[in-house]
Amino acid sequence: MPDATAHRKAGRQKTVVGEVVSNKMKKTIVVKVTRTKGHGFYVRVVSHDKKFYAHDENNTARMGDIVRLEETRPLSKLKRWRLKDVIRKAALVPEALASLDSTEAAR
Repeated sequence: MPDATAHRKAGRQKTVVGEVVSNKMKKTIVVKVTRTKGHGFYVRVVSHDKKFYAHDENNTARMGDIVRLEETRPLSKLKRWRLKDVIRKAALVPEALASLDSTEAAR
């Protein structure tokens, strides 16, 4: 997963890059952003995960997609981000396709 850092250009909203971990709500996705930072005392790389709720107007993002989010006005109690674009689509896992075929064959 790419290193996700927040970028803010002059007069523009902050953007983050992360992986979609849930798309079960209408027009809302949950994106996990992983940030890595060097520990000051132990001199080790420490990674921190944070989940963001984001607005997905057209329900285009799927589980496992790498997406870019853009900061926006508060849209609800938890949503402060919106989907800007899908950077990379998630590949379908062959095992998942096989299990779908077997369940349909059983019907």
